[in-house]
Amino acid sequence: MSLAGVLLFVPTPHHDDRGFFTRTFDSAVARAHGLRPEEFVQDSQSRSRRGTIRGLHGRGGRGESKLVRCARGAVLDVLVDARPSSPTFGQQMSVTLDDTTFVHLYVPPGILHGFQALSEQADICYRIDREHSPGEDLSVRYDDPELDIRWPLPVSVISAKDRAAGSWAALVELLGAVRAG
Repeated sequence: MSLAGVLLFVPTPHHDDRGFFTRTFDSAVARAHGLRPEEFVQDSQSRSRRGTIRGLHGRGGRGESKLVRCARGAVLDVLVDARPSSPTFGQQMSVTLDDTTFVHLYVPPGILHGFQALSEQADICYRIDREHSPGEDLSVRYDDPELDIRWPLPVSVISAKDRAAGSWAALVELLGAVRAG
């Protein structure tokens, strides 16, 4: 399953006796897919240990887009479409990001994002097109029964903020969305 506007970038790593080399960002490739690389304003990185879940997070207002990659280890990355006008509203997709394939995930505005660390440690790098504005943060509980996300591992760590996140139904109401059938 894929969500409208979500892109996967698959670089070609070059391996030799020293290790490997791979390009982690190429503005020409981004432009060829309709992105505007000059609009990205912040790079961030997080480290999580096995079983940790971060998310599901999004941004209100005009939203934010981000490029996400796993620089170390592996994660299951989960996206939920929270754009009421989208043809894939309410649907979800997941993709494994790791330090072997180097797949990058483009997350457009209006998509909730979360992940679970699958390896002993996982480093996630984010390239974001807006400065953080805490007043626009949106979140939905990682274990919301309506979304029924199948996390592959037992949850080892989750932040108090993520445990206190609201439900999918509450976010849908907040967005004024009308759900089909």
